[in-house]
Amino acid sequence: MPRNSGAKVSAPLKATGTLVGPVTHYFDKISVCVVDCRSSTMKVGDRIRIVGKTAVLRQTVKSLQVESRDVAMAAKGQLVGLKIKGQARPGDLVFRD
Repeated sequence: MPRNSGAKVSAPLKATGTLVGPVTHYFDKISVCVVDCRSSTMKVGDRIRIVGKTAVLRQTVKSLQVESRDVAMAAKGQLVGLKIKGQARPGDLVFRD
């Protein structure tokens, strides 16, 4: 059995809240991810959490775009562009607090 190196492992941010849907794309040059709002809606002002293997982000939604147009709310079933503060990967999950 391998020995523990003594390094501290931080616990990931828990996946709590209302599931909005998965990240389908991430554009690193502009820090924008595309979210498939499969399970719930999302609107400007919502507190969200993005949880994945490498992503643990929490922020307030400042703006949303659907088909390159600014919107105040993304309905269930829409793909929405969202500017984020960090990085996300396809498959990461977005939760609304």
